[in-house]
Amino acid sequence: MGNGYSSVRCEADIKKTYTVEDLRYIGGHSIGIIAVDLKYPKLPGNVANATTYPFPVLYKKVAFQIEQLFEGDAALKQTIIHAAKELEREGVRAVVGACGFFANFQKDVADALEIPAFLSSMIQLPMIKTGLKRGKKIGIITASGNDITDKMLLEMGVQPQDCYIEDIGQKEGFKTIRYEYAYLDNESVSNTVVNAAKNLVKEHGDVGAILLECSDIPPYAYMVQEAVQLPVFDFITMINWAHHATTQRPYFGYF
Repeated sequence: MGNGYSSVRCEADIKKTYTVEDLRYIGGHSIGIIAVDLKYPKLPGNVANATTYPFPVLYKKVAFQIEQLFEGDAALKQTIIHAAKELEREGVRAVVGACGFFANFQKDVADALEIPAFLSSMIQLPMIKTGLKRGKKIGIITASGNDITDKMLLEMGVQPQDCYIEDIGQKEGFKTIRYEYAYLDNESVSNTVVNAAKNLVKEHGDVGAILLECSDIPPYAYMVQEAVQLPVFDFITMINWAHHATTQRPYFGYF
């Protein structure tokens, strides 16, 4: 399978003839996103809203109950691997998921592909921990706290004692997302996310950074940062990182 890493600058390369090892009906998308078929409004900033990105992305829909993903139901494994392989065949350079609990299948999908898989926002945890002062910990805001197990954290590369979990999944203000309402109560969701961050910092003076597990809450990352004055990581920081790693460009300037 061709890796598709050739770059094209139309004006400079106008006289060249191009060949592609694997011809496809579309091209130019660096990131493939596996998205669960959940129907509620997706704001810009949401992983499932394509206007979130300043570069092309390609989506692949999977259909199952979100609780199955939270729980890491083994019955989902082949469906998720199949979606990832389809994205690989369609030319993406890296595959991500649109829910932090795709972490349950990170190793399975990474082993099934020739391109990188970064399925969960939580794969950033060891990098965050490495950058923090000794003794500082990571506050994780999540849509399902009970499903972030010690086993999951260890597989993501951190010790469970290095993280605090703040669960917003059952909060009244998050229900329009959690239970797929036909409308989005944006004010309630934003207040819920920001208050969760404030609570983490209030209860734990050693929080050095915040990670937003859920793919629906990056739209509120800037509000969280304004409220707690800490680094905030989310799915979009991870996806931007994966994009730039797989689409390096020449630098222009002067010295």
